[in-house]
Amino acid sequence: MKCSVFIATSLDGYIAREDGRIDWLEEAHRSAPPGDDFGYQEFFDTVDVLILGRKTFETVWGFPEWPYGEKRVVVLSQTLHQLPADCPPSVRIASQAPAEIVKSLERESFRRAYVDGGSTIQSFLAAGLVSDLTITSIPILLGSGIRLFGPLPEDLPLIHESTRAYPNGFVQTTYRVG
Repeated sequence: MKCSVFIATSLDGYIAREDGRIDWLEEAHRSAPPGDDFGYQEFFDTVDVLILGRKTFETVWGFPEWPYGEKRVVVLSQTLHQLPADCPPSVRIASQAPAEIVKSLERESFRRAYVDGGSTIQSFLAAGLVSDLTITSIPILLGSGIRLFGPLPEDLPLIHESTRAYPNGFVQTTYRVG
């Protein structure tokens, strides 16, 4: 199964503030040309399952609308044991290691996963399970927060696929894991 990352970071590499807030990202999106989602929907249409960390799930659950429709969502957590009562039936909790989750999803015939959440992305990278990353750099310096990348057991070579600069200053780069 192919595991893909599609995420935005501040120019200094943060995906959220220390407390998990993404207000800076919401503000930055106001500068987007009307109707431009920077390729998100096109990417989203290619995945058949999402693998989210608990903190990311909690952030998304706080949105006015559930953004993933009926698409299967796996929430990785060692501490969350029950989903909100009104959570869609397509959402489930898992506590296995990344490789075990991928094997389980492959047995269910899933082909491409969207991996999201700082710790989750880091654990999938460390396990060698990420096949590609699309990272949109937002022209803001946060100075601190939750980093996208963390320690790895060894160097992870990336192969540049494409880079696109947007008029509002966003720069989106796609890499294939080499």
